[in-house]
Amino acid sequence: MLPDIQASYDKREIELDQVGVAGVRYPITFRDGTLRQSGIASIDLTVTLQADRRGTHMSRMIELIHGHLAELDPRELPTILKTAAIRLDADRLKLTASLPVATLVSSPASGKQSWQTSDVTLTASLAETVSEVTTRVTTDVTSLCPCSKAISDYGAHNQRSAVTLAVVGLGDTPYPLSVASAINMIRGIGSSPVYPVVKRPDERVITMEAYDHPAFAEDIARDLSQQCRAQGLPHQVKVRNIESIHSHDAVAVVTWMG
Repeated sequence: MLPDIQASYDKREIELDQVGVAGVRYPITFRDGTLRQSGIASIDLTVTLQADRRGTHMSRMIELIHGHLAELDPRELPTILKTAAIRLDADRLKLTASLPVATLVSSPASGKQSWQTSDVTLTASLAETVSEVTTRVTTDVTSLCPCSKAISDYGAHNQRSAVTLAVVGLGDTPYPLSVASAINMIRGIGSSPVYPVVKRPDERVITMEAYDHPAFAEDIARDLSQQCRAQGLPHQVKVRNIESIHSHDAVAVVTWMG
């Protein structure tokens, strides 16, 4: 029998907040009842290590990822963490999984279809028996500056804006807003959505739509937060305008926990 060094007593008796594996790239299939896509996720799994324990069993974490996350359903994360807590002999755990998700969009005039990619991060935590899951979605829109439009004789500067919506799910409702719904909400704010395929008729429509709907980073953050509040969704919105006439970016952040 080989000695279990990790489980041995540690006389320093200092509890560690997080111990585990990070940056585990693993093939998974994301499914949530609406979307189903396969890809490579980057996964972190950590536990709080007891003060008298020398180390945790990191190989068990890879086994858990292999056995329970090959089919990644956000609705099942609290149950998966409870299973992991037993296997790892820990009462506090944190799991983070990040991957790109593609949705099919149609250009506004030509109707050309193409895949638009968004970044998704799921963060699930378990503290004793209390679970929390945060679904974070980042996708792009166009923003046209209201100030530029108001002070210019013609035209206005515009730019791409990276918008991140993080929605918090608790207890029996770990996934209150689907990834697809979050993407649609984000694409519906700002001055105009962005599209991978833009033919000349599309460019005309997009340009005029943006001009008719000017929006600061502050406007985008407030509009998206307002929609989430109307649905009773605890959330955080982050907007980063990748500025086209400045040497810096503009940011706006709002958090609402209900």
